[in-house]
Amino acid sequence: MNKLPGKIVALECNSHMSLVDVAVEGDTFTATLLETPEQSPYLKIDQPVTLMFKETEVSLAKNLSGLISLRNRFPVVVQGIERGAIMSAIGLDYRGHSLACVITTRAVDRLQLAIGDQVEALVKANEMVLSYEH
Repeated sequence: MNKLPGKIVALECNSHMSLVDVAVEGDTFTATLLETPEQSPYLKIDQPVTLMFKETEVSLAKNLSGLISLRNRFPVVVQGIERGAIMSAIGLDYRGHSLACVITTRAVDRLQLAIGDQVEALVKANEMVLSYEH
C-alpha cells in the first residue's frame, strides 16, 4: 500500500459522501469517500491525514498532454523495475517518498520505461483512502 502524509485543505460534501482535497508536498490529491464530516469528525480542514492507495491502482504515463478526468496526476521518477512474465513492479520516487505500482510488462515495454525516467502517476479519486491518528 502506498502512503503519503498530507493535510486536508478542502471538503465538498453532500448527505452521504465527500470529495476531500489533501495537500502533499505542494500538490493537491483528491479522495472520494462514502462518509461525511457528520459521520467522521476527522474530516475537517487542516487535519493531518495519510493518503493511501494500492500499487495496482496506479497507472503511468509518458508525455501525457491534454485534460483527463482523473483527479490525481502527479510527477514521479522511476527508481526500479522488477520485470515479470506478465506483470512488473515499478519502484517510484515522488518528491522523496517511495511509491510503487504494478502494471503489465507489455505496458513497461510500450512505454519503454527505464530507471531515471520522469513519468506521471495517475490514480482515480475513488481509489484513494484516508487514514488519521486519533
